[in-house]
Amino acid sequence: MRLQLNGAMITAQVSTLADLLEVEGFGGAKVATAVNGAFVPASERSDKNLKAGDSIEVLAPMQGG
Repeated sequence: MRLQLNGAMITAQVSTLADLLEVEGFGGAKVATAVNGAFVPASERSDKNLKAGDSIEVLAPMQGG
């Protein structure tokens, strides 16, 4: 299915947000996620079904000061 990941169109054969993170190399990383602008907590990623055209944002925490 075609999805938008961090602004880029991709094709992925996944059904959930957790599957997408694994396939795209974010597996064990500490990241924040949103689907279609709505925050998805880590505890809900395996239950969050994706559909063609969804827009997914994956953000890594930044350190600074």
